[in-house]
This record gives sequence, structure tokens and C-alpha cells, in this order.
Amino acid sequence: MSRAAPPRSVCLRRSVLSVPAINRRALEKIASLDCDAVIFDLEDSVAPEMKVEARENLKAFFAGPKLVGKERIIRINTLSSGFGADDLDLVLALEPDAVLLPKVDGPQDVTVVSDRLAEADAPESLRIWAMIETPRGILNAAAIAEAGRTPGSRLDCFVVGLNDLRKETGVLPQPGRAYLVPWLMQVILAVSAYGLDAIDSVFNDFKDMQTLDAECDEGRAMGFAGKMLIHPNQIEAANRHFGPDETAIAEAEAIIAAFSDPAAASLNVVNLGGRMVERLHLVQAERLVHKARLIAKRHRPSAS
Repeated sequence: MSRAAPPRSVCLRRSVLSVPAINRRALEKIASLDCDAVIFDLEDSVAPEMKVEARENLKAFFAGPKLVGKERIIRINTLSSGFGADDLDLVLALEPDAVLLPKVDGPQDVTVVSDRLAEADAPESLRIWAMIETPRGILNAAAIAEAGRTPGSRLDCFVVGLNDLRKETGVLPQPGRAYLVPWLMQVILAVSAYGLDAIDSVFNDFKDMQTLDAECDEGRAMGFAGKMLIHPNQIEAANRHFGPDETAIAEAEAIIAAFSDPAAASLNVVNLGGRMVERLHLVQAERLVHKARLIAKRHRPSAS
């Protein structure tokens, strides 16, 4: 049986803004923001005594106008916390685009929720994202990603959580994240092997735009699809660094055009301006151009 990664849907995930579900003012601003996805957080940013109110806030929000051009992800509490079961019931009622599972240690954390969604006849469009933020999560990243290949699995995306990982390992928060890079690349290898996306961790100092720029540039070079954000001020930097630039778009369009030539129909390699380009690059080019079109569509005057 082939071990090739399954095809992925092409989604914009450059900027993934986390918004505390308890913060009604922040919820009201989401529609006007240029982020690609929103995580409605019921976990770390919501105190235990405020969980019920946070869920009510989300019920009211989802009853309003639907967000256009943004993925909607609800981050629940762990099922063992005493809050997770009610959070999951809310997810089933609201049917966001995905549910984000915190502190995923192994494949069973994903399969339990996947089975629960299947038992409740949740639509296939309701996907699962996994927070990789514990030592066991890093060690088991490949096994967790492989769980996304099983029939009926809804796993789409990993989100790295370095705050918890630093806390559990004692690694200090230093510029460049030198001691964390091996773990980050482990996540990238896992998602690449099994056809998932990975979102880089938050940068906590939302006033330090220079270091944010450097971290976004680093994350893009590593292979992350985007970055989890904690403040609207960080959206522009994430969109800029993780989005395709004009040079990359032009090159991708040239690759597509070259393979569209009838003379290249039976070729796996073409000569593009003195450079040999393989057909495997065509898939990458098509994904990049599709993302560019999604971005352009969002910014057309007629777009909502």
C-alpha cells in the first residue's frame, strides 16, 4: 500500500488569531480583521468560573452573521478537565470548521474525539486540529499525524504551543528559539509525511514587531503554514511572511504554464529558463497560485 501523503485541501492559514471566548468586545471585532482563521478559546484564557459564560458568548456569536473567508475553530478544554464534555457538546451544536484539542499527547486523544463526532453524526466538514504542546506530544507527533490517515479521521492541522512546552521542559524563551528548533522540525516532518498543516506557536510580546517579524520569517522557512497570534496587531506581519510574494507567484504561474503546453503532456521534467523543473513542483505551484487567488478574492471591493 502506498505511503504517500493524501492530498490536502488548500486553505489560507497564514494568520490564526486566538480570541478568548469570554471577551465579548474582542468577539465583536473579529469580522473586521484580516486574519485567515480564528480560534475561539475556551481553555487557557478562560477562568474556571467563567466557562459557562464563555460558552454562552459563543452561542450568541455563532447565531449572528457568519464570518466570511475565515476558518472558525473552537479550542476546548481537555475531556478529563471536567469542562471538555460540555465544550464538545457546544462544538456539536455550533458546528464550526474545526475543534482544537489542547495538550494532545498521543493518537488516542484524537481518535476519542473523532469517534465522538462520528457518533453524533457531525458533518464531515467539522475537522480536528491538535495542539502539540507537551513533551509527549512532540515525541508522538508522527504517530498523532498518522492517526489522521485512518478511515473517518478528521485531523487537519497541528498547532504548536511553546508556552506549555517551555514550562514542562525548562527551555528558556530566547530569540531564535535555538533549543526548540529540533522539536519544531519534528512537527514539520510529521505533518509533511501525512499531509497535514502545522501552525507555528504564538509570540507573546505583541508590541515587539521586530522580533515577531524575525520569528515569522523563521517559521515560514521551517515550513509552517502560518502562525498562531494573540493580538490583532500581529496579523499583518503573519500575512506578509506566510503569504506568497509576487516573485513566487510569477514563478508558480510559469511552472503551470510550462506543464500546460501540449508538448509537455508526457514529460515529468521541463526546461524553464535554463532550470529543470519536475512535475512534482507543479502541485506546489498550483497550491501557491490557489492561495494567491484566495487572498486576492478577499481583498476585492465586492468581497464581504
